[in-house]
Amino acid sequence: MRTQLAIIALFYVATGAATFILDYLNLRYLKRHGNDIPPEFEGAVDARRLKLSSAYTMAKSRFSIFSGAYNQAIALVFIFGGVLNFYNNRLFAYQEQYGWSFPLWGIIFVMLLSYARTILNLPFNLYRSFGIEKRFGFNTMTFGLWLMDLAKALLVSTVLASALLLVIFWLIGLNALADIWWLPVWGCFFAFTLFVIYISPYLLAPLFNKFTPIDDRELATAVKKMLAKAGIRVRGVYRMDASKRTRHSNAYFTGLGRVKRIVIFDTLMEKLSQEELLAVLAHEAAHCRHKHVLKNLVIFEVLSAVGAYVAFVILRSSYLTELFALSRDTFFAKMILLSFLASIVLWGMPWFFNMISRHFERQADDFAMEIIGDGKPLASALVKLSAENLANIHPQKLYAMYNYAHPTELDRVRALNAGRKQAS
Repeated sequence: MRTQLAIIALFYVATGAATFILDYLNLRYLKRHGNDIPPEFEGAVDARRLKLSSAYTMAKSRFSIFSGAYNQAIALVFIFGGVLNFYNNRLFAYQEQYGWSFPLWGIIFVMLLSYARTILNLPFNLYRSFGIEKRFGFNTMTFGLWLMDLAKALLVSTVLASALLLVIFWLIGLNALADIWWLPVWGCFFAFTLFVIYISPYLLAPLFNKFTPIDDRELATAVKKMLAKAGIRVRGVYRMDASKRTRHSNAYFTGLGRVKRIVIFDTLMEKLSQEELLAVLAHEAAHCRHKHVLKNLVIFEVLSAVGAYVAFVILRSSYLTELFALSRDTFFAKMILLSFLASIVLWGMPWFFNMISRHFERQADDFAMEIIGDGKPLASALVKLSAENLANIHPQKLYAMYNYAHPTELDRVRALNAGRKQAS
């Protein structure tokens, strides 16, 4: 068993090392090419801006390396240092003492770990917001607003996670479902995913941001006309007050069925011309038109169903308890161990999902080019946003393949300016 544990720990460390190597390759490539200004970015990006962009990328990468190593060290101590065994034993004793039901025991087990992880990562979250993002001019939050957001997020996540766990553990604990609980549990996760994608933007997003109909009637009319051309109906065009937290920009669609609602960050409206803004929204409209969200959902849920069945097979045995030498064979400790092992086995999954995402993004760029009639407005918008967001326009290829959900900005801009469809 010790040999098997050593191999598992080695593989876990190897995943962290592989992530570090990708970051290192990206930083080395940036040092070599970070001063090169592509012709497509001349005028929007000068030497000073490019130097600032490189510094921002390096700061984020170094932070990612350090925080990743920190979280890996905590996981190794928790799993292999006896902390999980101690925690499992204590909660088992409390369960016997107070007579907790199976669902309540599970909620307490999982939520206490979730709170501990949040507390352990607070210094990093603070530094990300008030160190890196503030230093480079993106963070506009006050510390009070940051605390309020944290409190709201904890409250919302506690309510939602507890409700989800209550149903899941109730299903697992039913004797009638002892041999098939993986199926209703997967169905529960599926319903929750639908809630997060389609309902939560209407219920939860207003807790953090204010959404108001845009007061530029000419822009609203132009947006609706463009979307009608794309075959999409919108219930309304809304402005979100993103600027009270960040200077980063975005736009997105929400809504059920054929009727959609479009949300534009106020920061985006300030940076782009109307023509460029319409091109960006045409790109977002393409995701609706091509049903990219639905396709991603189908892929994710198929994989989730497989994962639920595999979890069912493994968790009903005592293999993980024996392998990791736990004193008590509890379902919840085995669930944590299975999650740990899954993080090793599925390390390469971001590459798979990002490959699909990049294909969808190319389709969206091509669709926007057709709707607008020209690829240059979207190309111009991408150049502006890259400059404003200090994006790395020289990512290393392997790093981009693993980490980027979009094709590189330079590839997108060149294809759009040339008026050609992007090869997948």
